[in-house]
Amino acid sequence: MPLKCVAIDDEPLAVELISTYISRFPDLVLLQTFEDAVSGAEYMNRNEVDLLFLDINMPDISGIDLARALDKKPMIIFTTAYKQFAYEGFELQAIDYLLKPIDFERFTKAVNKAVDYYRYRNNSQPLSDDACIYVHSEYRMVKIVLKNIEYLESMEDYVKIHLEGVSPVLTLMPLKRILEKLPAAEFKRIHRSFIVPVKKVQSVQNRKIRLTSVELPVSGSYADEVKSWLKS
Repeated sequence: MPLKCVAIDDEPLAVELISTYISRFPDLVLLQTFEDAVSGAEYMNRNEVDLLFLDINMPDISGIDLARALDKKPMIIFTTAYKQFAYEGFELQAIDYLLKPIDFERFTKAVNKAVDYYRYRNNSQPLSDDACIYVHSEYRMVKIVLKNIEYLESMEDYVKIHLEGVSPVLTLMPLKRILEKLPAAEFKRIHRSFIVPVKKVQSVQNRKIRLTSVELPVSGSYADEVKSWLKS
């Protein structure tokens, strides 16, 4: 079933461009567009909407304030000409953040994230056969394929997800919370600062776990638990 979309932007040309882009995707259907944020908000609160394309800098109310005020919060892709609003979009867990002028290739990437996340959230068939989770990083939703995770490292309020062959992904959440997103049988905590994928454990010796490319410590509070799942 296509995602039901709404676009809110006070610039007529921006609304026209987003409408044209949406029409190219069979996974999207455009319900309505608005150049008035208040009217758009009223419509949003009366109707089921899956994905909102929302301008931030509007005269009557900012897109940030509108998003916070919505009773029914859909997935949001912010559109704006101003980079300084990116952090507010991150706080609201936006799917993505598009800078104007928006080119079609960049728009496509944002839509693919939204479609993929929608299917993941609703437990329907994902775009990829690989199991995955989604985290917010650098003001947008990022897909993390589980088989590519080398290990996860706590960095105070952040978690650094170390991945095979690519740069790590940094996300704002505690290690305990991300552990809840991961399959319990496949990922184990070995230290207050580390989670490892069980299948990538090469050896355990002297409270050290050797993975493919790194050796990590096992803390005393997790030592018995590690012994338990290694025997199973």
